[in-house]
Amino acid sequence: MVNAVTSAQVRAPMRTRTADRAAAERTSADRGPGNGWPSPGGQSRRRMAPSAMALLESARSGLADAVDETSPAGRYVAAHLAALRAAAAVVAVRGEPSSGSRRRRPRSVWELLPQVEPALSEWAAFFAAGASKRAAAEAGLSRAATAREADDLLRDAEIFLSVVETALGVPGQSPLPLRSAG
Repeated sequence: MVNAVTSAQVRAPMRTRTADRAAAERTSADRGPGNGWPSPGGQSRRRMAPSAMALLESARSGLADAVDETSPAGRYVAAHLAALRAAAAVVAVRGEPSSGSRRRRPRSVWELLPQVEPALSEWAAFFAAGASKRAAAEAGLSRAATAREADDLLRDAEIFLSVVETALGVPGQSPLPLRSAG
């Protein structure tokens, strides 16, 4: 359905021998996440703004909340919002694309995401298509999302968050356990 980001698409900067030597001389206190040490996939982690890390943590927390949600509508909303936060983290890290005009209308993160990270275009289209269903569920329409739709979106949001973490060079977490629909 949606293509995953390959290691070639992530575009991590190449490390030089000098950088490798300097990294080897660091103390163990310097070896925290995001300090330029290789990630498990072999790509360099990038320094990231605390706000972007907070968005990723909020997305992960939102997925956990979605797993615990008993109503399909609530599960759908929580999963969609988690994906929205993950996309916002990418936009925060990559920077909002500039436009020639000073004043511009507010734009959805799903519009911005393909411009700042083209490899995530299909994901942006997928989640943008579900925004009206999320709005209906938030408005209290209990039949806005079925249990299967909510579980499918939850799985897709988990995959999306993992793809985002890979694209940003953040160490991923294990998938959340999902309940069976029914």
